[in-house]
This record gives sequence, C-alpha cells and structure tokens, in this order.
Amino acid sequence: MVAISGPVRAPVVIERGRIELAPPEVPRPVQPYHAAQKLSLAEAEEYVRYFTQQAQHLATQALREVIGRFAAEGNEVLACGIPLGAGRPVPSLEAALASHTMLHTAEGELFRRALITAGEKNGLHVLGIRERDLVESGADQLGIPQKTLPRRLLQLGQGLGPPWGQDQKVAALAAWLSLASATGHSKPHVK
Repeated sequence: MVAISGPVRAPVVIERGRIELAPPEVPRPVQPYHAAQKLSLAEAEEYVRYFTQQAQHLATQALREVIGRFAAEGNEVLACGIPLGAGRPVPSLEAALASHTMLHTAEGELFRRALITAGEKNGLHVLGIRERDLVESGADQLGIPQKTLPRRLLQLGQGLGPPWGQDQKVAALAAWLSLASATGHSKPHVK
C-alpha cells in the first residue's frame, strides 16, 4: 500500500505499508488455491469461500484504519488504485485446481477483488488498471512522457529508505492515477 497526497502534478508519498489479507496463523506464502488442492472439491469450495471472506474482511478493516488515521491527521482519502491482472477469466474452482497457472490466476484475482471490495465498502472511488498498462496509461493520463515516468516514480520514493522496489512503484503509480481521476485531473478514459 502506498498513499500519496498533494497536487497531482507534484504528489508526495505520505505512507507506505502492507495490507495483510490473511490471518497471521496462515502459513506464508499465502496461497489459498494451492492449499485447497489438497482437499476434496466440496472442502476446497468451502475453504476458498471462507478465505475470500476473511481476505475481504481484513482488507476492509485495514483500509478503514488507514482512512481513520489519515482523517485524524487532516487528510481526506478520496480514492484507491488497484493494479489488475491480465484480465484472463478465472475458471471454475475445479479447473483452477487442475492447473498450476490457473491457481496463480485465481489467487491474484481473489486478492485484487478483496482490495476492490474493501475500497468500495469504505466509500472510495476505486480505479482498477491493468498492471501491464500502468506506465502507458500513467504517461497518457498524467501528461508525463512515458520515458520520464519511471524516473518520476523513483523520485517519489527518494528519502523513504528501502524498500522502494517495483511493487511500491506500481502501487504509487496506481495511487497517483486514482488521485488524478478522483480530483478530475486526468483524461476521462483510463485503460
């Protein structure tokens, strides 16, 4: 999670962190579909349903706490940006459990959906953008040359200390685009 604030042309990172989507007792890495492979289909359905509910609850709570903390500091949270996957349809549970690639697709979708639901439940404008389109969309929507945007993202993380890796840069760009969209400072069509 990366939170930005300020004018769209010159935002600053005000916080970065992690929103946990699984209870601490769940072994890491958190891979609910992988875990469900060891169960009967009926048990797997129940496990994935329960895990989905837990992920949505934890995301909603975490986001509510972040919004409350920012409000106490005088900041209004307007929107959240969620980097999306490739847009492949998630197969049935049975099909997902039969394919290692589909396990990962289904897990990614479960986690993204939990974050989208959390944003909506907290009354935020939620902007979903395919991750592979972020830089192109960012350049277009923010009016920044595409070859300059990676340097601007690197500058956003200066002074924060590590980590400021690809995950944080992707989250920052999604946040930046959602801020632009929520404040009417972007073009109307985001991919």
